[in-house]
Amino acid sequence: MPSFDAKIDPDLVEVRNAVDQTAKEIGTRFDFKGTSAAVELKEKEVTIYGDSDFQIGQVMDVLLAKLTKRNVDVRFIDRSAKIEKIGGDKVKQVLVVKSGIDSDIAKKMQTLIKQSKMKVQASIQGDTVRVTGGKRDDLQAAIALLRKEVADVPLSFDNFRD
Repeated sequence: MPSFDAKIDPDLVEVRNAVDQTAKEIGTRFDFKGTSAAVELKEKEVTIYGDSDFQIGQVMDVLLAKLTKRNVDVRFIDRSAKIEKIGGDKVKQVLVVKSGIDSDIAKKMQTLIKQSKMKVQASIQGDTVRVTGGKRDDLQAAIALLRKEVADVPLSFDNFRD
């Protein structure tokens, strides 16, 4: 039976390269000289350090530009974290690199497919959603529907089988 998997899977090597390039640019730019501006990657967390909220925003702009240049979708970065003080006049922000579909989005995808009345079924399997159907054309229509309706996360479609 034809099927495919929908998942959120960032290329962590490219994310690391973008963070390294950002750190290198911060070290050479004149407006960051003598400041505590820095960026580092640990596991799936990017931490941005700076002297002020404005400087955090500048480092964030540089990071997003480097991610875009390396063909990494910026929707992988969860920017909802608050900027927190770490002593003196220093601040930091921890950004999480999204990986895997959380249960709310998976349920939303499952109900979208059910409501579309297509001849396909969606099942949640851990952090992926597997869609199975009788015909390849139905699966391609399901991919088009998911790309259109679930635009706030960078979905990738893998494991397409006939």
